[in-house]
Amino acid sequence: MKTMQIFDITLRQIAAQRGAAVSFKERIEIARTLDRLRLDAIELPPIADQRSDVLANKTIAGVITSSTLSAACGMTEESVTETWESIKTAQKPMLHIMVPVSAIQMEYQCHKKGPKMIETIRALVAKARYYTEAVAFSAQDATRAEPEFLAEAVTAAVEAGASQVTLCDSAGIMTPGEWTGFMAKVFAAAPVLSKVTVGVEISDMLKMSVASAAAAVEAGAQVVKAAVVPGDCPSVVDIAAFVGVKGDAMGITTGLRTTELTRSAKQLQWLIQTQRSEGSPFDNGVSADNTGICLSADDDISKLTQTVRQMGYDISEEDTAKVYEAFRAVAEKKHFVGSRELEAIIASTALQVPSTYRVADYVITAGGSIGAMASVSLEKDGQKMTSTAAGDGPIDAAFLAIEQVIGHHYELDDFQIQTVTEGREAMGSALVKLRSAGRLYSGNGLSTDIIGASIRAYISALNKIVYEEA
Repeated sequence: MKTMQIFDITLRQIAAQRGAAVSFKERIEIARTLDRLRLDAIELPPIADQRSDVLANKTIAGVITSSTLSAACGMTEESVTETWESIKTAQKPMLHIMVPVSAIQMEYQCHKKGPKMIETIRALVAKARYYTEAVAFSAQDATRAEPEFLAEAVTAAVEAGASQVTLCDSAGIMTPGEWTGFMAKVFAAAPVLSKVTVGVEISDMLKMSVASAAAAVEAGAQVVKAAVVPGDCPSVVDIAAFVGVKGDAMGITTGLRTTELTRSAKQLQWLIQTQRSEGSPFDNGVSADNTGICLSADDDISKLTQTVRQMGYDISEEDTAKVYEAFRAVAEKKHFVGSRELEAIIASTALQVPSTYRVADYVITAGGSIGAMASVSLEKDGQKMTSTAAGDGPIDAAFLAIEQVIGHHYELDDFQIQTVTEGREAMGSALVKLRSAGRLYSGNGLSTDIIGASIRAYISALNKIVYEEA
C-alpha cells in the first residue's frame, strides 16, 4: 500500500486571492487547524509585507507540531534567507522555490529567457539547500513548458539540492488521461526524478482535478497539492473521499485524520468566507480565552518573556521587567494568571507613553429599530477633531469614527470586555489590541460606561502606535 502525501496550500491560495482580508490571528488559527488534521505539509505564501508576514511565519512555526512547514521564497537569494529566518524554529521546516518554466510565464513574470532561468533555479535552490536539506521545487506552468526545457529545469533543481519536485498544471488544461502520458514523458526525460519525491499541483479549471491527481499518482507522483477550503485546486475533503472509495483498489492511502476533516473544513470555510461589514474594524470579533496560557508565581521572567512573545507582543527589556513585576503582584494573590489577566497587565504596564490623542467627547445612538451611529471627538495638540460613522453596533460605529478622525485603519487583533466591580455603578474594563506593521499594541480602558471604556482602550493602544512611529 502506497501512502499519498497531501500538501495543503490553503494559506497560499488565501494570500493570492484575498491578501490582507485574512487577519494575522486567522492565519494562525488556520495553520493550527490544518496541523491537527495531520496533513503532510502546510504551505505558506511568499513574504509580501516584511514585518507582518515574517511575524506570522514565526508564530505559525511555533504552533505547528506534526506537519512539515513549507514556506515559499521569492525570486532572490535574499528572500530565501529572509524566509528561512522566519521558519527555522519549526519542528520540520522546508524552503519552497517556485519558478515558472513555460516560455510565456518566464517572460511575463521574470523577464528571463531559458538559460537565465536555469541559472536562477540553480542559485535559488542551492541557497535554500545551504540552510536545510528539506528543499522543495515547483515548476509552475509545467504542462505548457517545452518538454526539453522542463526536463532541464527539474534536473537543475535536483542537482542543486531539491529533495521534492512539483509539476504544476497552472492553466488546468490537462485531462486525467493526458496526465498519465505527461508523467511518463517527464520521468523518461529527467531520470533524476527517481531520486526525489515528485508531486503535482493541478488547477481545477476543468473540474477534474481530483481525477487528474489520481491519474498522476498512478503514474508515479507521491504528493498531491490540495486545499481544505474550496479553491482552484483539488479539495482535501474530495481527495479523502476518493481514497476512501478507491484507495484499496489503487493501493494508496493517506495519513489524514479523516474523522475530523469534514468538521474542520466547515469551520475553516466559515472563518474564511464569513462576510463582514465593509471597513469594519472587527475583522475577528471577540475571541474566547482558549490559548491555554497558565502562569503561576513560580514562573521566572524567562518563562514570562517566552509567553509574552507567544502571544504576539514585541516589548523591550525595560517593559518586560515592568510586566514581570506587575505579574508577580497578581500571581502571589491568585493560584494562576491566564491570558486575560496577562493581556490586561501588558496593556496597563508596557509602553506607557504620552497621550497624543485624548477623548474629548462622544455621542452614541442605537436601538432595535435604528442603526448604530457614533460621533467621536478627539483632541490632538489642542485641536478638536470630530467624525461621525455608522456601524454594526455602537462600539463598531465608535471605532469607525475614530478611524475617520485619524485617517488610518489598523487591524483590530482582539477586543475584550469584562466587569471589574459589582453593583449599579460597576466599572467595566475593555482591552483593545491593534496591529501595526506586524507589531501588537494593547490598550486598556475603565469606565462605568462600557462603550466609553472601549473608546478609551482603543485610544490607549493608538497612542502607543503613534509614539512608536514617531
